[in-house]
Amino acid sequence: MNVITAKRFTIAEYHRLIELGFLAENDRFELIHGIIMHKVVKTPKHSACRTKMVRELFKLIEDKASLSCECPVTLPPDSEPEPDVVIVKNRADDYLEAHPSSEDILLLIEIANSSLKYDQEVKLPLYAEASISDYWIFNLIDNYLECYSQPYQDSQGRFGYRRKLIFLPNESVNLPSFPDLALDLSKVFPG
Repeated sequence: MNVITAKRFTIAEYHRLIELGFLAENDRFELIHGIIMHKVVKTPKHSACRTKMVRELFKLIEDKASLSCECPVTLPPDSEPEPDVVIVKNRADDYLEAHPSSEDILLLIEIANSSLKYDQEVKLPLYAEASISDYWIFNLIDNYLECYSQPYQDSQGRFGYRRKLIFLPNESVNLPSFPDLALDLSKVFPG
């Protein structure tokens, strides 16, 4: 019996495919556990939420950190997702030499409607495995913010977060790493 297995790519191989033109830089792909995944198309509601969120976060964090939108983060050995929004530590080169890695990430945010299950079941354990301390999902289906913190690994080797808090769209939430800064969710969730 012949067994067919999928080819898994390293981050270096993935970058080489982009360099060679097999994947255009503006194509909607990301590398997750060595698999090149096609990203879902953003709905107007998703885009509106991201626009409002970036506007509010930019006002809050000013020059205390850097804000990145739909840009890769490198999670060795075989993942390079492109989260909707990431707050990263400031760096002198503004990440010119390399994409941010887990040590650089202060807060990673996904906005989810059609991608909700994927963000909860695939990306959540990926981010926990990479020791990303704080992961938020703007859940546009149930209309609330899911805040995850304290990554861990269970006895079966699965990764997750110990803590999950829900914030409603009429509440405010403090930014991890900046406890004196609060994001007013009524200014982020689409009407």
